[in-house]
Amino acid sequence: MTAAATAVRPRAGVRLTKSRQVLLLLVTAAVVYVLAQLFFPTRFTRPYDPDAGLFDWLNGVRDWIEGQTKGPFFEYFITPVRTVLTWVVDLVTGWLNAIGWTGVAAITAALGLVFVTWRTALALTAAFVLIGLMGLWSGTIITLGQVVVAVVVALALGVPLGILAGKSDRFLAVVTPILDFMQIMPTFAYLLPLALFFQIGAATAVVATLIYAMPPAIRLTALGIRGVASETVEAASSLGSTGWQILRKVQLPMARTTLGLAVNQTIMMALSMVVIAVFVGAGGLGDSIIKALRTLDVGRAFDAGLAIVLLAMILDRLSASASQVSDRRLTGKVPWSTRHARHLMVVGAVLVVIGIALGLTQTWADTFPSAWHFSFATPINQFVVWISHNLVLITDGLKNVVSAWLLDPIQTVLTQSPWWLVLYVVVGLALIMTGRRAAVWAAAATLGVLVLQVWQPSMETLAQVLVAVAMTMLIGVVMGTWAARSSRVSAILRPINDAAQTMPSFVYLIPAVALFQPTRFTAIVAAFIYAIPAVIRLTEDGVRGVSPTAIEAAVSAGSTPFQVIRKVQLPMARRSLLAATNQGVVLVLAMVVIGGLVGGGALGYQVVAGFSQRSNFGSGMAAALAIVLLGIMLDRITQGAGARREIRRVEEE
Repeated sequence: MTAAATAVRPRAGVRLTKSRQVLLLLVTAAVVYVLAQLFFPTRFTRPYDPDAGLFDWLNGVRDWIEGQTKGPFFEYFITPVRTVLTWVVDLVTGWLNAIGWTGVAAITAALGLVFVTWRTALALTAAFVLIGLMGLWSGTIITLGQVVVAVVVALALGVPLGILAGKSDRFLAVVTPILDFMQIMPTFAYLLPLALFFQIGAATAVVATLIYAMPPAIRLTALGIRGVASETVEAASSLGSTGWQILRKVQLPMARTTLGLAVNQTIMMALSMVVIAVFVGAGGLGDSIIKALRTLDVGRAFDAGLAIVLLAMILDRLSASASQVSDRRLTGKVPWSTRHARHLMVVGAVLVVIGIALGLTQTWADTFPSAWHFSFATPINQFVVWISHNLVLITDGLKNVVSAWLLDPIQTVLTQSPWWLVLYVVVGLALIMTGRRAAVWAAAATLGVLVLQVWQPSMETLAQVLVAVAMTMLIGVVMGTWAARSSRVSAILRPINDAAQTMPSFVYLIPAVALFQPTRFTAIVAAFIYAIPAVIRLTEDGVRGVSPTAIEAAVSAGSTPFQVIRKVQLPMARRSLLAATNQGVVLVLAMVVIGGLVGGGALGYQVVAGFSQRSNFGSGMAAALAIVLLGIMLDRITQGAGARREIRRVEEE
């Protein structure tokens, strides 16, 4: 790190801008790379060895853990947890199957009628009916049962922890890095150890979903508690209220909207794990997508993906609307005591009773008759064939250009560079962009990848991530800036971004495979589609936040619209752009393993192989840990926004 710091820091009395520091760092690294290729081209590189001793050691750890299943930890903790979770999931799923599709649709309609509007109730009911008509009802019930259990457990654990974080600065400081780690860590990275402890089955799927869905519950609950005005809390305390009374009668009611958002986001995060949890035995709709992708049946994958989107829409609409209505009732803006409100509740109750009664007594109401089924598979597959025949020049041209001129050169440089040169660049960038502490973390993460003996596939993965992030930032910043300057464009992009952020990540593979077939570029396109909504939103927010006075001054000075964007709006929105870059990196990295299923190779493929073949567990576990370390390294480089920028400036001075 000392060498990197020396290279990027100017001499006394000479101040370089950050861009020039980065340029100096990269030029120095390029010169060293050329010299290394001339004098010792392979000496310090680390090619992948599938028979590395570390992988055998990890396989031995797996065997040892499996041999401890009769020990006290497994007997008194792991086994009871697995048994209880499996029993609860079976109970919920069995109850949903017992009331049939009429009961589930009736409950949805009643909730929509009471909490939203009758139009929404019809739309949500139609969404459930459409899922059944596509022949995916059984898979939907399995998925819904697991999501319900995971969300309930996540909220049961997350809300109390969030309350504690909202009331204690010390606990918040302790839990924040843990939540950061949980959100940075790609979901596939913890599936292997969870499957090792909890075995394959519904319990492991629930635990994996729980880990992924709990952070927003904790964060938003803490945010809601801390958002209550201190004057209100002090007033309640001065009246003699205890801490429990203040929490129950003041803080929780006044944080009701934020708590509702916590429930909504927890549900969405849980649902986004539907497909990924298939690898640990979840089944359901995710299983249909995986089977379709393995046979390249894009049409069948589209059916299952549409069902997941519809289920997400139903749960999102109900949870968000219930929170809003509850908040309006608390503030007295909704007259729930009126005759109209009581009539709605009565009608909803009648619908539920009729629907459940039909499901329990009528055979045809158990599941949708096969004679009613239809599928979008045929027209979708025909469309894919049409694309392959008519747009092949465009799709192949784009794929070949990006691969030959961008992906391959970056991958070659990273895989053939000495490991210490990569470390030098990583530490230097972290030092320039964020600060000394981030540089230490980035160095530790990079060295961790080296120790795991997966250096070459890690560099191949890093090349894909860099290309995907570059594409995401280039197009996302342009679209976000355009949306910030045009209300019409913003209105068009908003529902598209909403839908894109609601869909589970595996759904993005469907259009990517349809257009480009299974290749590395397909994985990059899927990651791009997954990450770009967040970049567009953050860019739009940052550009809209630029002072109108500054824009008017630039226009009055004769600046063209492009000059206003380049010299005023984008520089003044730098904090949001840095945040957008950080989110783009994290979201792209989250798609690494998923991309391995469609030709991405590298670390993603190794993790998938670790699931499918017992002998590859060690290499798969090492690859999963390497993904986590890459995420930490990239996060530390790109997190330099806001207050961190000021801290870094003080450190540099």
